[in-house]
Amino acid sequence: MATFRILPDRSRVWIDARTSVHPIHGEADGVTGALDLEVDGGTVLLEPRPTGRLRLAVGRLRSGNRLYDGELLRRVDARRYPEITAEVREVTATAGGYRVRGDLTFHGVTRTVDGEVLVVFPDPDTVEITGERAFDVRDFGIDPPRILMLRVHPDVTVRVRLLAVRAVD
Repeated sequence: MATFRILPDRSRVWIDARTSVHPIHGEADGVTGALDLEVDGGTVLLEPRPTGRLRLAVGRLRSGNRLYDGELLRRVDARRYPEITAEVREVTATAGGYRVRGDLTFHGVTRTVDGEVLVVFPDPDTVEITGERAFDVRDFGIDPPRILMLRVHPDVTVRVRLLAVRAVD
C-alpha cells in the first residue's frame, strides 16, 4: 500500500451557498493529509481497504466579501473549531468512479457522510480526486446566518479537487 500526500497548494475546496437574494461562492486551498491506496494500473484496489485523512483550516475559506467571511468565521466559531477534518472509512467501486464513506467533523460535530468521487492518475505517482456533495449546515449544529437583510439558506454544495503525490520513504 502506498501513501499519497495531499499537495495543499494544488488542492481546493469550493463552497456554494444561496441567500434570499443572490448566491455566495467561497473557496479555500490548503487541504492537508494523506491517502493510503493500493494502486494497479491506474485503478484503486479495494483490498486492502483504502484509507485517508484530510484537514482544512476553517480560516482559509474565503468568499471575497469580508462581511460574509467574518460572519462565517463567527457563525462556525472558528476559534473554538479551527479545522474541518475527514476520515475515509470505506471505498466501493461505482460505474463512474468510487463511493467514499467516512466521518466528517465540522463545528465540533462528526457525521458519517458518503459521496461519489472520480479518481484519475495523471501519472503513476500522482492521483487527482474530484467530487461534489450537498450538505445541510444544520446537521453540524450551525444555524444559517442572516447577513444584513439577507437570509442564507442552510443547503450548501461542496466541491473538492485533491491532488496528491506518492510519498517517498
